[in-house]
Amino acid sequence: MNILYTAHATASGDGRNGHVRSSDGLVDTDVRSPVELGGSGGATNPEQLFAAGYAACYLNALLRVARRAKATVDGAEVTADVDFGPGAEGTFQLGVTLRISIPGLDPEQAQALAEAAHKVCPYSNATRGNIPVELVLE
Repeated sequence: MNILYTAHATASGDGRNGHVRSSDGLVDTDVRSPVELGGSGGATNPEQLFAAGYAACYLNALLRVARRAKATVDGAEVTADVDFGPGAEGTFQLGVTLRISIPGLDPEQAQALAEAAHKVCPYSNATRGNIPVELVLE
């Protein structure tokens, strides 16, 4: 792989109840287990950070494939729902639903662009075959 950029972030404290900071300081926040998992809440959590990154990355991929297809996707939005739950033998797993809104585009073209973006997006490529990812056009 020809590396174009490397992100660096460090977690400290007690994992889900600690702190994360990027090397440039732009991400510098506490993390807490959500109330739904028995935690105190009140801060972001790893699943929210993953959801934010995936949504932004996928939207960029969608814009890229739309430009190539000469399609107008003004006002497009992507919401990533990241599910967390138990897996086999005491493990935990993630699942993702990408909710894609492309106003003004016919459903067939929107579906084609959504699928093309899913092939381009680095998060989609990293998760493919590892966790379920569902594309939902809204």
